This record gives sequence, structure tokens and C-alpha cells, in this order.
Amino acid sequence: MICRACLRAGSLGAVVTARAEASSSRHGAQNLLQTTRTRSLFSTASLARAQSPIAPAPLPRPQPPHRRISPFSQRLYSAPAAAPPTTSSTDTPERPDFMSEGEAQVWDLLLAEFAPTELVVQDISGGCGSMYGIEISSERFRGLNMLKQQRLVNSVLGDLLKGWHGVQLKTRVP
Repeated sequence: MICRACLRAGSLGAVVTARAEASSSRHGAQNLLQTTRTRSLFSTASLARAQSPIAPAPLPRPQPPHRRISPFSQRLYSAPAAAPPTTSSTDTPERPDFMSEGEAQVWDLLLAEFAPTELVVQDISGGCGSMYGIEISSERFRGLNMLKQQRLVNSVLGDLLKGWHGVQLKTRVP
């Protein structure tokens, strides 16, 4: 979808182009009138489908800055298929340097309680600390269904969780 400012700029450019074409053709006034009517009668979607040289090109859709790719969802193609995993269940992940104070607090609580093999804590509220995305993989979850795993994490977070707007929680067994 194109914003109004871009639409106006595109339609002004089309009118100027149409005026230039109109002055060079025999039926100038008729072409200018037809181009102006076409612009006002059709939506931008129908203009994109039109075979006219004055139709605006579709703009690339920008990605929101708050979307981050989770390390759990990335594939590592450089490792051979038969290679054993490099992490064992006794290794604990190191806290990244770029974490905010709230993320670090959640990280420390979960690390102390669960000894996870994988842990990701992200402030997904835009920086205000009202919503967190947590992905945790721990042996302590073995034998528990998803609901019990998440209730266990919620009980550890306790009072912190009460001050949040929400939490996006993904638990798994390594």
C-alpha cells in the first residue's frame, strides 16, 4: 500500500508527464483529460495492473526493526550433516553483552534455576521492558508436557511476571 504523500508525488509526476506527452501529440487536450480522469477514478491497485507507462512502480515493503531472527530458527549449513553437536547438556550458555538490565535479570534467574543448554531472552516491547520473548531448553523439562514446563518457568519468574504486559515463552527438552 502506498502512502498519500507518495501517491500525490506519483500522480503529480504522472500529470506532468501526461502534459508533456499531450503537448507533443495531435490530441493533446483529450489525452491530458483522459490521464487526469484515470488517476482520480482508479485505485493504486488497479493502476499497478494497468498497462500504462504512468502507473507507479510498487515500493518494497520495509521490515519492522523489532523483528529479530531467533537463533533456534536458524540453520547452520556450514557444518557437515554427520558431525556431532558441539554443545553438550552440561554446557551453559554465556550471557550476551548487548542485553538490557531487564533482560539480564531474567537471564540470571532462568540460568540459576534451570541450567539451560540454550537460552534466549529478548525485550520485544520496544525497549520499555513490558514484554519479553523467552526461549529455553533444559533437561529439567524432560517428562513434563508443555503446559507444566511453562508453568514451571512462570513460577520462577514470579513477581517479575506480574509487572509485565505479556511473555512469549517457548520451552523444549534438549
